[in-house]
Amino acid sequence: MDIIDIGWASLPLAIIGGAIRVSTPFIFVSLGECITEKSGRINLGLEGNLILGAMAGYAVSYLSGSPWLGVLAAGVAGMLFGLLHGLLCSVKRVNDTAIGISLMVLGTGLAFCLGKPLIQPKAPPLPSIDFGYWSDTPQLRAALDVNALFLVGIALAIAVYFFFNRTGWGLMLRTVGDSEDAAKALGFPVLRTRIFATMAGGFLAGVGGSFLSLSYPGSWSEGLSSGQGIMAVALVIFARWRSLRALWASLLFGGAGAIGPALQGMGVTGYYYLFNAAPYLLTLAIMIASTSRSAPFVDAPGELNLHR
Repeated sequence: MDIIDIGWASLPLAIIGGAIRVSTPFIFVSLGECITEKSGRINLGLEGNLILGAMAGYAVSYLSGSPWLGVLAAGVAGMLFGLLHGLLCSVKRVNDTAIGISLMVLGTGLAFCLGKPLIQPKAPPLPSIDFGYWSDTPQLRAALDVNALFLVGIALAIAVYFFFNRTGWGLMLRTVGDSEDAAKALGFPVLRTRIFATMAGGFLAGVGGSFLSLSYPGSWSEGLSSGQGIMAVALVIFARWRSLRALWASLLFGGAGAIGPALQGMGVTGYYYLFNAAPYLLTLAIMIASTSRSAPFVDAPGELNLHR
């Protein structure tokens, strides 16, 4: 296929394609944190789940030859780490935040240690769907080359919305997160619910990590996550603990993260690191602008530490 020069029109296409790629792990991690925080528990250790899932997914994909088995293994690794987090936080007078930070360091260290032999081997990547097959423009086809996990993430955001608002289990989870006393009065198992919610959040964070190692950037290295697990917690607060808003917030963050590489592809190399800081600056600006002094965190689950 001949290369077609469409000039600066390729910039928005590059940003759209980059937004889809960059946002995918954020979708899974932010949805997982939505579930966890809805139960009244915050997990700042998702960075550890993310990077451990990336390592486990890459290892299983390499050894089995199946990237989807790698995704499952990544989820299981994140779920087990979430179980550890849930059990530790169930001990009286244990601080969720301190446990989360400790497990983030532990998970990152374990991934770096166990993943040393995986830096050189090449694992089978996740498949993508070419939605731009009808076009002869390479830039458009690249933008519309969508990984299957992105579509799974969209479906999952809708499913989580219906889970929270249309199911008895979702009502129980929200009750546990809003008022522990009310949940106990209704006979709901508070500790068990929070443990399962933390496990579910860890599972989704692990799946998000598998995207990093098996799709974009598509290899295993120690600097793979770049703090995305921590940023997902900020995205959940910005999304006001709503799954569909978390989806849009992830896309917005992904688009901001794609600005730097897109401009570099156009030959604009000045202030490259400043453009790479765009998603972090954008997140900070949006959170400041969307915070009300009269009713801070009005949508937050009542049992979250940040709400007390």
